Amino acid sequence: MPLEVIRASDLSVTYNSVAAVKDVSFSLIRADFVGLVGPNGSGKSTLIKAILGLIKPFRGEVFLFEKKLELFHEWHRVGYLPQRLTMMNPNFPCTVREVLSMAVSPIASKNKTAMIEQALEQLDIGDIGHKLIGDLSGGQQQRVFIARALVNNPELLVLDEPTAAIDPETRDAFYKLLRELNINRGVTIILVTHDTGTIGEHANKLLYLDKEIIFYGSFEEFCKSEYMSSLFGPASQHIICHKH
Repeated sequence: MPLEVIRASDLSVTYNSVAAVKDVSFSLIRADFVGLVGPNGSGKSTLIKAILGLIKPFRGEVFLFEKKLELFHEWHRVGYLPQRLTMMNPNFPCTVREVLSMAVSPIASKNKTAMIEQALEQLDIGDIGHKLIGDLSGGQQQRVFIARALVNNPELLVLDEPTAAIDPETRDAFYKLLRELNINRGVTIILVTHDTGTIGEHANKLLYLDKEIIFYGSFEEFCKSEYMSSLFGPASQHIICHKH
């Protein structure tokens, strides 16, 4: 049986008694690449925070790597890039290499230098490794924080709008890296994006969320679904299916 990397069961999250995510159930197996899409305010970021234990759900259960979330402690297996980077003040006086160094798992400390250099190379930012994070452009900072999410060679990668601040050329290279990690190394990926017109080129599954799951399955299933066509309209469905 394939390894079940994530399983959410009847997951609901409320803010001030208002449902942000409602009765969400889905699972990912090893090497799934899921595009998580939906309108603004649909609960995408809330859902992944609940899955990663960053916020407490109103009800429901989450399993990571077939362990109940409360019992899961192997966080070096998970790489996460939040939408808004609050884990570090960008004006804090540390270099790019130091930013990555702080993220390396203690169990990998013997290989820390090699892991940092590999992450820098993957994002093509080795030439700025010595620079202060506060001296970088927004796009460069985003590449650094993507490298930070990758530095432990995670088995699960959760990325919330990772390409929002980077240029098209870097974006293409980043998507190529994700495909390599997914296909060749079996990394399981959840990518939150508003780019519904291209996500089907990279992901193999689509999760459309609007507080509840509107659709979860393969792009082929989505594109052939008459119900989805009636719900979204043929034009919007074709954009997601990349048939426009």
